[in-house]
Amino acid sequence: MALGSHEVSILVAGFPRKVSTVAIAVGGLVSFFVFGLLLRLSDPISSSVSGVFYGNANPEQVEIPSSLSNHTVQGLYTSTNDIYTSDKNLTSTSQSSSGSPDLVSLDISPPDSEKPLMQQEKGDTVSSLDTSTTEKTDLGSGEGETNVSKADGGDTPNVSSPSHDASETTSAEETECDLYQGSWFYDPGGPLYTNNSCPVLTQMQNCQGNGRPDKGYENWRWKPSQCDLPRFDAKKFLELMRGKTLAYIGDSVARNQMESMLCLLWQATCCFQVETPVNRGNKKMQRWFFNSTSVTIVRIWSSWLVHQFNEKFDYAPEGVIKLNLDLPDERIIEALPSFDVVVLSSGHWFAKQSVYILKDEIVGGQLWWPDKSKPMKVNNVEAFGISVETILKSIATHQNFTGLTIVRTWSPDHYEGGAWNTGGSCTGKEEPILPGKLVKNGFTEIMHEKQATGFNRAVDGVEDSSKVKLKLMDITEAFGYRHDGHPGPYRSLDPNKITKRGPDGRPPPQDCLHWCMPGPVDIWNEMVLELIRRDFEGKKMRDSSS
Repeated sequence: MALGSHEVSILVAGFPRKVSTVAIAVGGLVSFFVFGLLLRLSDPISSSVSGVFYGNANPEQVEIPSSLSNHTVQGLYTSTNDIYTSDKNLTSTSQSSSGSPDLVSLDISPPDSEKPLMQQEKGDTVSSLDTSTTEKTDLGSGEGETNVSKADGGDTPNVSSPSHDASETTSAEETECDLYQGSWFYDPGGPLYTNNSCPVLTQMQNCQGNGRPDKGYENWRWKPSQCDLPRFDAKKFLELMRGKTLAYIGDSVARNQMESMLCLLWQATCCFQVETPVNRGNKKMQRWFFNSTSVTIVRIWSSWLVHQFNEKFDYAPEGVIKLNLDLPDERIIEALPSFDVVVLSSGHWFAKQSVYILKDEIVGGQLWWPDKSKPMKVNNVEAFGISVETILKSIATHQNFTGLTIVRTWSPDHYEGGAWNTGGSCTGKEEPILPGKLVKNGFTEIMHEKQATGFNRAVDGVEDSSKVKLKLMDITEAFGYRHDGHPGPYRSLDPNKITKRGPDGRPPPQDCLHWCMPGPVDIWNEMVLELIRRDFEGKKMRDSSS
């Protein structure tokens, strides 16, 4: 029908001039948005259209190292601030040229045929995994995709991530979303502190100070699938913990995490005018005190978290460590009433020589068993699970402790091609493992399982479980992707240290267990802050309703 036809003229004439003008204007506006929507659908990668319709246009292109460009796929993406555009689906895997997903190997070593990230072809795609039919190896779930395109004449990708529904975020946060299912993304903002700005950083974890040439590992942050994990806020932490004490208890990985917390808080001295913490510790207990808020950070060394002694016991001679698996470390129990939050770390010392005792009977040992003809009742893996149950039951039933206990799960190591003492290596790892490329470590899997079992038994063994404040901070799977975050051969200031493989391919001595600082370990304390916030705010709500 022509616009100037008789019928149209009669229709327009039937309305006042002002009304017809408005109708025409509205019609034009609708046509504009329909046209824009068609452009969006026809070219979903276009960043300019995405900016118009989703409000995420960025006037400056984010620069990330070209070596990280192939990481900018579903589950690994970039952000310039703390409001990350993402979709609740972050499960994906790289596909081979044949189009079929790479299989996950149970071998500790990565497959030799894995194509280097820098050599992926431009046509390589990323597809979603149906989690109902595949092994659980990725960190997210659902459907969706993140598209990556190269800018003309450059190596830096333009990234368009699916928009994040604000209503979904609010709903997820109200139900305390799972912090441990998600993905790693590259954050150009970098870490909150440097290796030079933190005076308590152990030299072995000072990777930059020890000459590590790459720095990209410092920029990767964790994004839960259903909500955001905020950057660590030192001021918020100190206010939440005002007048309270946080204790890190366990092995050298606990020390690693405690130093990370101090570095994050020390950085506040420049930004929030918080005073330098005072060292009030001794050989038995490290204690750092923040005077303005009366916050104390404590560390207690406890290798196994249970009672240990050296004296001769039955047929176990003096000099071999004996562990009473059914008795907690008395130093922990004695100090417990003075703590408000406890973070436990253990497990790796169960690889060391020790004798296991249950109910005053020797039941097993690690790297020690005098009669090879008789089977042990308890091996080191089972002993670990028992120790977790023992310490948690003792904490949960302690009459003078009502604080929050956080059990940080097994910290994965990344010795590939062997163990720490048999040529295992993480030399040259500079980027996280891509989703779908994680190679399962059998020992990590079983230790994590035993730890979770011990945790659940402790909770179930308490009569009034509603009053037990035990939280399992399940970081094991997520940090399995961070083989780039360890010191590797950069463990000391020695200018003559060997950092490359020798002519025979043998790797140099290295640390693939502890974590560089700054680095992935800082994310643990972001999670700790979030768990503390949830617990304290939940307590306020319970108190106000009672």
